[in-house]
Amino acid sequence: MQPAQKIVIRQEEWERRLHEVNVSKNDLNRLVMDYLVIEGFKSAAEEFSREAELAAPVDLDSIESRMNIREALQRGDVGEAIARVNDLDPEILDTNPALYFRLQQQKLIEFIRQGKIAEALEFAQVELAPRGEESPEFLAELEKTMALLAFESSPSAPQSILELLSPAQRLKTAGEVNAAILESLSQGKDAKLVGLLKLLCWGETMLEEKAEFPKLDLREGMLTKLQ
Repeated sequence: MQPAQKIVIRQEEWERRLHEVNVSKNDLNRLVMDYLVIEGFKSAAEEFSREAELAAPVDLDSIESRMNIREALQRGDVGEAIARVNDLDPEILDTNPALYFRLQQQKLIEFIRQGKIAEALEFAQVELAPRGEESPEFLAELEKTMALLAFESSPSAPQSILELLSPAQRLKTAGEVNAAILESLSQGKDAKLVGLLKLLCWGETMLEEKAEFPKLDLREGMLTKLQ
């Protein structure tokens, strides 16, 4: 049985259909503002708020606070990050034990990264071991982190262990903290614009099974021409 022939939608027809979709300027402005706020572009959000005459969904000063926290974690200063989170809203860590454990785990990783083995052992015993007793998940994470001491910089160490010392681990922790702060502000943790682009890509993939049509080149921001 031969596969069904695909429908061919020419560029003129595709563009006509796109222009028939009614999206208000206000909705577009809100999408842009949401992106600027979530991604932490305070100055751009302030300027856009004035130009579009659109109120920001959160206090824009909170953006600077979030970025300071993220930058502290990216350079390995967990103590400063925790202090700034508590200054912003103490309930964020008080009501989220998993996030607090993640920050303490990151602090332990930074001790090991700096070769402060005695401090790392004491910190693990005093701060993290009691939490590991409360949760199997916390205990597994603690054991994985302590394995860094056994392997040190050995190339034979499992990748899952070595990854704890990578910049990606700091970014991961910073992302979790950023998401928790946004949630405390009743703000989505992911930009709606990014979600829409993912939905667009999924929709194109589904439609591609049945039709040939001009696709959106996200890098160029233009429709590709049919071959």
